[in-house]
Amino acid sequence: MSSFKITGGNRLSGEIVPQGAKNEALQILCACLLTDQTLEVENLPDIIDVNNLIDLLASMGVEVKRHSPHHVSLRATKVNLDYLLSEDFYRKASRLRGSVMIAGPLLARFGRAFIPQPGGDKIGRRRLDTHFIGLQKLGAKVETSEHKNFYSMSSSGRLKGTYMLLDEASVTGTANILMAATLAEGQTTIFNAACEPYLMQLSKMLVRMGANISGIGSNLLMVEGVKKLNGTQHTLLADMIEVGSFIGMAAMTASHLTIKNAGVENLGIIPDVFARMGIHIQTQGDDIIVPAHEHYEVDTFMDGSIMTIADAPWPGFTPDLISIMLVVATQAKGTVLIHQKMFESRLFFVDKLIDMGAQIILCDPHRANVIGIDRRYPLRGLRMSSPDIRAGVALLIAALSAKGTSIIDNIDQIDRGYQHIEQRLRAIGANIERI
Repeated sequence: MSSFKITGGNRLSGEIVPQGAKNEALQILCACLLTDQTLEVENLPDIIDVNNLIDLLASMGVEVKRHSPHHVSLRATKVNLDYLLSEDFYRKASRLRGSVMIAGPLLARFGRAFIPQPGGDKIGRRRLDTHFIGLQKLGAKVETSEHKNFYSMSSSGRLKGTYMLLDEASVTGTANILMAATLAEGQTTIFNAACEPYLMQLSKMLVRMGANISGIGSNLLMVEGVKKLNGTQHTLLADMIEVGSFIGMAAMTASHLTIKNAGVENLGIIPDVFARMGIHIQTQGDDIIVPAHEHYEVDTFMDGSIMTIADAPWPGFTPDLISIMLVVATQAKGTVLIHQKMFESRLFFVDKLIDMGAQIILCDPHRANVIGIDRRYPLRGLRMSSPDIRAGVALLIAALSAKGTSIIDNIDQIDRGYQHIEQRLRAIGANIERI
């Protein structure tokens, strides 16, 4: 298993281009199962999770043509449903949380689906109930294996449109239900739907394929089912999580950095949250310029109380950037409470930051109080392990700003979400190598 060796303390400079959006890619690729025609996808990130999903689809019988690492065509003319009961399918699908989104398309088009309990980041309990309850309301029968680690779904005939109020604005749950509803009979109304930009992208692509969807971009989606969907071409947005990671990296290392083609209009509240941390960016067209921040001071609320940064469903602050904000806060002037509401163990990497010299009080599995040291004492290099994608990159950013050398183990976690990250960082001046 590979590791990163990072010598910190170097200022970065130049331009960096964010990859295509990982979370959007997983939804879009699963949608190929809705049609027997070709779906062409561009700006794909060349990362483990996306490549594993493409490999899984190919094993299911989807015809895959890789034009380049970032451009693929998929055609699901002959899907081998018997393969879904194989050990090979179980092994491949269970290591990838995004595989759960094959369920809706398979049910809608073929009347049956099988998925194992999916893998992904170990960041606490992540329920699949929203997926299953939504599919059940469309008429599917959902059964679990004896050990509750394998799910089978079936429908007698075409799925039936209905009204549903989701118990949580789950992004993958909304995507799964939405894809199933496009081929259901009658109208489906999805209230409390997730409405982040990647869901909007999926919805717009489905419309180009022939789906009838209204309310796109809101939390109330209405879908009039059609009998057949066609192929189309789709280009992914820039990954907003990478954009946010690069902003935080520039601030932590006091670097002047330009983020090209950042998809500025799709960043939502992200720039405002960085501004609360005293990190101010400039935009130039679709590019973001992060000036060198020698110091940045955390704002306070109007009543003078300590600033709190918390995650929330879109248009709130994405939970995938909470780890980045926590690391950035360690070098700020002032105190900030980081509140991770949506997952209960995503802050458990703070012990590594404390060992590096950060002043953090972990209040409980959801909250950490960070006392910024205003660069008075640089973090120290350390050997550590990446627990998940986002915490891994947060530790990488900490290592880039630290004095001395750090080793980050288990970097397969980082590779799952960030393409060729060490090559791109070296191009802007980072001292990082894979060992």
